[in-house]
Amino acid sequence: MCGIVGYVGADHAKEKIIDGLKRLEYRGYDSAGIALPIDGKIQIRKHVGEIRNLEKIIGEPEFDSAVGIGHTRWATHGAPSDLNSHPHGNSDNSIAIVHNGIIENYQEIKEWLARDYGVTFKSETDSEVIAHLIGIFYDGDLLEAVNKAVAEMRGAYAVCAIAAAEPDKIVAVRKDAPLVAGVGKGFNFIASDIPALLKYVRQVYLIENNETVVLTKDDIVIYNEEGRKVRRDVFNVTWDADAAEKEGYEHFMLKEIHEQPKGIYETLTRRINDDGSIRLDGISMTKEDIENFNKVYIVACGTAYHAGLVGKLVIEKMAHVPVEIDVASEFRYRDPFVDENTLFIAISQSGETLDTLAALREAKRKGARVLSVVNVVGSSVARESDDVFYTWAGPEIAVASTKAYTTQLICMYLLGLYMGKTKGTIEDDYYDKVLSDLKALPDKVELLLKKEDEIAEIARKYHRREQVFFIGRGLDSGVSYEGSLKLKEISYINSFAIAAGELKHGTIALMEEETLVFALATQDFLYEKMVSNVEEIRARGARIISVAKEGRTEIEKVTDEVIYIPDCIDEVSPVLAVIPLQLFAYYVARERGCNIDKPKNLAKSVTVE
Repeated sequence: MCGIVGYVGADHAKEKIIDGLKRLEYRGYDSAGIALPIDGKIQIRKHVGEIRNLEKIIGEPEFDSAVGIGHTRWATHGAPSDLNSHPHGNSDNSIAIVHNGIIENYQEIKEWLARDYGVTFKSETDSEVIAHLIGIFYDGDLLEAVNKAVAEMRGAYAVCAIAAAEPDKIVAVRKDAPLVAGVGKGFNFIASDIPALLKYVRQVYLIENNETVVLTKDDIVIYNEEGRKVRRDVFNVTWDADAAEKEGYEHFMLKEIHEQPKGIYETLTRRINDDGSIRLDGISMTKEDIENFNKVYIVACGTAYHAGLVGKLVIEKMAHVPVEIDVASEFRYRDPFVDENTLFIAISQSGETLDTLAALREAKRKGARVLSVVNVVGSSVARESDDVFYTWAGPEIAVASTKAYTTQLICMYLLGLYMGKTKGTIEDDYYDKVLSDLKALPDKVELLLKKEDEIAEIARKYHRREQVFFIGRGLDSGVSYEGSLKLKEISYINSFAIAAGELKHGTIALMEEETLVFALATQDFLYEKMVSNVEEIRARGARIISVAKEGRTEIEKVTDEVIYIPDCIDEVSPVLAVIPLQLFAYYVARERGCNIDKPKNLAKSVTVE
């Protein structure tokens, strides 16, 4: 969501902060700003729109400093505007802050500050109260003032603060929103995500929940909730920042679609031994452990939730254990049946999804064993889990997730196979067949990507439609939801997914002349039933694009377009079936002139409710 960058060093904070903010653009934002202590005062410049709008108003050489904080905002409280942009200052701009998250009791604090201190507020945001709170408590010690302000606040936040009277430091605090500190020589950074820092540092401190950090150019000091200093090992970042460049592709999303063979290969081969056995990144899950699980609970949001829909069916089939799946934002507000005999699986690309993190904590509180599937090493979800199963997708920059989804599917397959093999609920021949088809996926995805021009042509034909339906049965049903989400995310078309067998229970009323339907028919044992569903909607005049396995040509008789995927067993077809849906969504959005990598109102990492 919002991005934070702070720098303390010798000179040119402005340049480094702007560079860091640009590297966080993938998170989604609607305004940007920067605050610097200059000649005993804090100067704040901010502007609605893209970072380049901000750059136009900060060009003068005298607007620079050795210390500063910057921010890209995604609106929650108050519409996008210059006034609502961050940083925010207190009444005399002796204090400035940037903030990610939500202050739940901001209205109460706002009324108190206005009533008792005569504070006048300039913005509609919840964040501005933080600057005024710190200003009220400030008495020459910024750390103390921040701690006092935090004691009054409820919600989720990462806050960075500077004071005109202490122009050599930044004080930051974290609660349920990501924060990392970058370790340099003669300079240090604070940021909401690692990519912001990689041009300058490779060593970072991962700031934990309820910790406060004080940065000067020569030191980073971390304090826990009780105010005691914390010793923390540095985390060495090994992945390459250049992986976040487009490398000749028009958009990050297209690049990431084409990176899926590599991501699938990496996620697979790191976990398969020479003898065909599976290793789960050091996760120790014995036969006794698996047999003691009376339930598996998968919780996630958005695309990760759709990976969980496939994971549910795969784990149930292979491990013979009931699997429930829930949207994280719903799970956390009821009393789910989770106990010490539950395996709780949290799926998150960023590892910072607030609802998933809160659900994880609730499951741990109830005694469940927590296994997370995440793409970001050292993320909050990873750190708070008992076990972590990393996807090896590499950095994903486009807001609409593609390669994270397919690598999450691979993790679901490996987990299901491992549990089934260990528990003895799958035969060796079946295990070998699934594993063989999984190993063949990188090459098959490569072959499928060669149909890009064919799919782009279909997208050009239908890109003006304002309503599209996605249908499927069995595993195809879960993939349909993901295809629908991809299309609506980046093209803004009203797309809708439903299990094909449910059509007659209401949705078929919407089928009429020229209605566009994407029909997934990759499940062999459900193929004939799926063809019947397609015939039903074609009889109403609908236009149909089908996805089927090579050799299944019967469907050509009842469909307008067919995209064939390489043959495989039903269980692994979702990895292949989703590729045409991703490409279709991309090229439809491209034809419609949409901002594909940064669609409106969306953000990469959802760190607020």
